[in-house]
Amino acid sequence: MMASSTHPVPPRQEYPLLQNGDRLDQPTFHALYQQAPKGFHAELIGGIVCVASPVSIRHGIPQLTLASWLAWYTEDTPGVQGFDNTTMILGPDSELQPDLALRIKPDFGGQSTDSPESIIIGPCELVIEISHSTASLDTNIKKKAYEAAGVREYLIVLTRTQSVIWYTRNASGFVEMRPSTAGVLQSQVFPGLWLQATAVFDETAKRLRLTLERGLASSEHAAFVQQLANQHAVAPTPNTPLHPGDSQ
Repeated sequence: MMASSTHPVPPRQEYPLLQNGDRLDQPTFHALYQQAPKGFHAELIGGIVCVASPVSIRHGIPQLTLASWLAWYTEDTPGVQGFDNTTMILGPDSELQPDLALRIKPDFGGQSTDSPESIIIGPCELVIEISHSTASLDTNIKKKAYEAAGVREYLIVLTRTQSVIWYTRNASGFVEMRPSTAGVLQSQVFPGLWLQATAVFDETAKRLRLTLERGLASSEHAAFVQQLANQHAVAPTPNTPLHPGDSQ
């Protein structure tokens, strides 16, 4: 039965509180998720609960590699912020927890804000999912949810085929990014964030870092850093709506 945000939060129950296929609204899902045991991972996608499976080595290694990649970028790009497994509330029926994300900070002109409990409200500019057992989910309903919510770029790492798909947004929605002649994918939202796609699956992050260093040394990255600084100087204090598009 569909839960309503006007209903009282159900009392604490025995685990599990959330099961695959449950239909809930975001406030009820969030309240139940806060009661879940440590290590339990679920998401709400279009009003449907999706409970995560155990994470394998094939998922964990590229996630660590790409987390380092984002961390290196943020070190040289004041005004951007990276996240690992951090909740994003995307609307009244969606609360997702992407593997990794990168955003422009709210006071630097970014499109997301923070709730009083330090939850991200609204879409980060870039979202990354590592897809092993979740490939069908990540490339279908989750992709649609991110696109509808206003995510500007979506990077999917497909571990079974050792391939990468990077979507960027145009006027009609997500389109697949094409690599340069050197096989490098270059973010349109975060200039200088360059990715040698095949390097994601290397045993070391050396090639990944060398490609990123070239991006960080580009004139496009320097201009972006200046743009962020200019935006920060004039940005008003961001509001924190309950849902994207709502006002307090």
